[in-house]
Parts: sequence; structure tokens; C-alpha cells
Amino acid sequence: MSSVDTALPIDRQIVLVTGGARGLGSHLVRSFLREGANVVINHKTSGKAAQGLADAHPDHALAVQADVRDAQQVTDMLRTAREHFGTPITTVVNNALVDFSFNGDARPHADSLTWNHLHQQFSGTVQGALNTVQAALPGMREAGFGRIVNVGTNLFQNPVVPYHDYTAAKAALLSLTRTLAHDLGPDGITVNMISGGLLRTTDASSATPEEVFDVIASTTPLRRVIGPEEFADAALYFTSPWARAVTGQNLVVDGGLVTD
Repeated sequence: MSSVDTALPIDRQIVLVTGGARGLGSHLVRSFLREGANVVINHKTSGKAAQGLADAHPDHALAVQADVRDAQQVTDMLRTAREHFGTPITTVVNNALVDFSFNGDARPHADSLTWNHLHQQFSGTVQGALNTVQAALPGMREAGFGRIVNVGTNLFQNPVVPYHDYTAAKAALLSLTRTLAHDLGPDGITVNMISGGLLRTTDASSATPEEVFDVIASTTPLRRVIGPEEFADAALYFTSPWARAVTGQNLVVDGGLVTD
């Protein structure tokens, strides 16, 4: 049994944020940059947005294109990051959301759901996270420190809108979060999940009607819909020294809508 107790301040971490160019990802990137971390801004097609973020923080940010579903592209991305910053990535935030929009009218229903819908979300969410974790492990073990934060959802606890494909993939990611936490704990690596509700407003939630936001706000103890910058604060907690003994957890950040 390991007695490793590691805690690296955020401003000494090299953080990879997948899907970091737009939406929630850009808020995650800005939060870590604000705390002094060096940040790798991963993107698949949003090169201009990613480079704009990096150019605004030239000493602390690097934009790198990679499809997280492709293990070789992920490996190459981490190699590029190490060459740029001189040390390995210590922190991975699995945020990338592949080809999905929170549009209840356009979602596949029970009688039209196909395996292709599910496969698309599983490949982006689960396969993508597996690729980034496996690519980052050697560097984390070298550093004797690692933080993995997976972005989940409260929809598998409260499927107010039955997005079958998205929710099933995120539920699988929670299972992977907990098994990885058990496996990697002896290496000083923690693995946690942050699960939000509908965020106001990101690229993914831009198709959501205003009345849906109003309904959610009225049933939430805080009486408002949480913003992406508030969600990003929870990622800072999980990667900070204050969370050094916390692993395998799923923190729901939705203003109190879901309580278990």
C-alpha cells in the first residue's frame, strides 16, 4: 500500500484541457491560467479560437490540434506540450464533447436511437478520456503527481431531458473515473468527476430554449442556472492541494438541483 501524499500548487502544474477552445472548455482554460498554471489548449477544429486564447497568454498557454479519439494524435500532442514547456503534463481535464448539442427537439428518441448515436458519444467521451489518461500516465508517474478531472453530467441522476447517447456515455465515464482512481492512487494520481447541469450558456447549450433555463432555475435551490465559470472553479478545487486526499468522487455542481 502506498504512502504517497503529493500536492503540487496549481501554478506549478502543466494542465491539458481537451476541447479547450470554446464553450465550457475556454472557461476551464481561463480559470487555470488565472491561477498561474501552464495550459495546453486542445482543439479538433477550432484552431482560430484556440490560438487566440494562447496568444493572449504567450508565456503560459499552447494551442494544439488533436482528435482525442485518435490515440496517436493524443500521444503526439503530449509530446509537443512537453517539448514546449520542458516538463510533462501533470493534470488532465477531459472536457471534449464531440458533435453534440443540447437540443431536445433534435435528440434521438427511444424508437429512433441507434448504436451509431451511442458509439459517437462513447468514442468522444470514454475513448477520448482513456487516450488522454494513458498518454499522460508516464509523465505523471515520472513527476510522482497527477490530477485527472472528468467532466460529467447530472442527467444520469435526473434525466429531465432523456439525451440517451450523451447520458449513457457520461455514466460510463463515471465508472471509469472510479476504477481509475482505485488503480492509480498508489502513483499519487487522483481521478475525479465534476457533473454539471445545463450551463448558461455554452456552445453546446446555445440551442436550448429560454423557457427550459427558466424551469431549471425555478426548481434549483439557488433559483438560477449555474454558469460555466462557476463550474470551472470546481476543477480548480480538484487539482489544488486542498483536494489531495479526494479521489474517485463525483461532485455535482448545479446549484443544488441534484443532491445525490
